[in-house]
Amino acid sequence: MDIGAEWLVEAGGCRRDALADVEVLRALFARIIDELELHPLHDPAWHVFPAPGGITGFVMLTESHLACHTYPEHGVVAFNLYCCRERDAWPWEIRLREILGAREVHVRTVARSVTK
Repeated sequence: MDIGAEWLVEAGGCRRDALADVEVLRALFARIIDELELHPLHDPAWHVFPAPGGITGFVMLTESHLACHTYPEHGVVAFNLYCCRERDAWPWEIRLREILGAREVHVRTVARSVTK
């Protein structure tokens, strides 16, 4: 039984200023949610760590959840998106290069399924 898909995404070589800017991340979440036609249950929650730390963001979706963790001191960000229904792939590499200046993007897609 298919129970969805999960995207595990790591990006390196990102602009450190973007990874420390909650407004940049807020706009990125909004773009992911809009372009994938996801349905948030609430506004994303953000935790900003003291410098040089980064930001953690999370939003519950009717489809499941979207989360990110930034490491501006290393130019790295990690995303996790789980959708309980099939979705088209989002252009993670293109968007993260465009919005965060990522030089390296790794996307793993995990098909979630169980045997009845």
